[in-house]
Amino acid sequence: MKALFVGGTGCISSAVSKLAVEQGFELYLLNRGNKSGFVPSGAHVVIGDIEDKAGMTEYLKDKHFDVVIDFIVFNKKQAQRDIGLFTGKTDQYVFISTCATYQRPVGYYLVDESTPAGNVFWDYGQNKYACEQLYTKAYRENGFPLTIVRPSHTYSETRIPFALNSKTKPWTLIDRLLKGKPMIVPGDGTSLWTLTHNSDIAKGIVGLMGNSQAIGQPFHITSDEVKSWDQYLRVMAQAVGVTPVIKHLSSEMICAFAPDLRPGLLGDLCRSYVLDNSKIKRFVPGYVATMPFERGIRKSIAYFMAHPEMQQIDEEWNALMDKMAAAYDGFIAKAQE
Repeated sequence: MKALFVGGTGCISSAVSKLAVEQGFELYLLNRGNKSGFVPSGAHVVIGDIEDKAGMTEYLKDKHFDVVIDFIVFNKKQAQRDIGLFTGKTDQYVFISTCATYQRPVGYYLVDESTPAGNVFWDYGQNKYACEQLYTKAYRENGFPLTIVRPSHTYSETRIPFALNSKTKPWTLIDRLLKGKPMIVPGDGTSLWTLTHNSDIAKGIVGLMGNSQAIGQPFHITSDEVKSWDQYLRVMAQAVGVTPVIKHLSSEMICAFAPDLRPGLLGDLCRSYVLDNSKIKRFVPGYVATMPFERGIRKSIAYFMAHPEMQQIDEEWNALMDKMAAAYDGFIAKAQE
């Protein structure tokens, strides 16, 4: 089968690209060519810009793909662009959405694909849901061959996931653990969360590729493993041989120190919910996530250890975490007077 990926070199898409080639897809990766080191052997690189309408129209004029996946659609304008470009050019178009589209807080702890949308805190989730609505309208009115995938919090060898960590220099979290610095955890640390390794989400996405019964359907693809934030932190600490110094701050207090964290924290990370993966298992027989966090995070840490150039420290983030920790200590001392 012939597939076109727009992007194909990011956290999720690199794993999907690798597995698609391994499973025999004739894969074409459309990107600007600045991440060629992540391209799996056997994939064909197409240097181009999806925003170049004339160039894309010319490239697609005599082509047809069994599957198209655009990994970098984040707003309605981009979604409308893709509907125009790929109508009649593919048998299946996969939109990578997000579980952040759902209402927060959820009305029921177990979230499936029918859970109401409505994330009032985070424009990322709102924009993804607006894209879903636009694509769904095209499917219902014109037969646009849509499949929606809703991942949650995904990590890889090059990402160290946690509720609070530097976005640009993720090794900062491990460095703080190793140095015995206080680790800030939102709430009381018991919020339930799911972290999914990119190799696991790839199995679900590739399993949906070319599946005609998946047209018009949304799917969760995540691990079934659920831990609290304190549990995740202790697993990471154990992996580097230390005991974490944990300080619990309310999400509202964290957002007072760092207002830019408010959308993602209140709109996603601080709230317990469990994702129901029964649907993807019905459509992709045999799907199961097999990378437990205990093993996945050790792979991530090992990768950073083998690449010293990636062990960069976000000093601004460190200062923010230290400021929060000092405020916590001050509050406890005052309360004990």
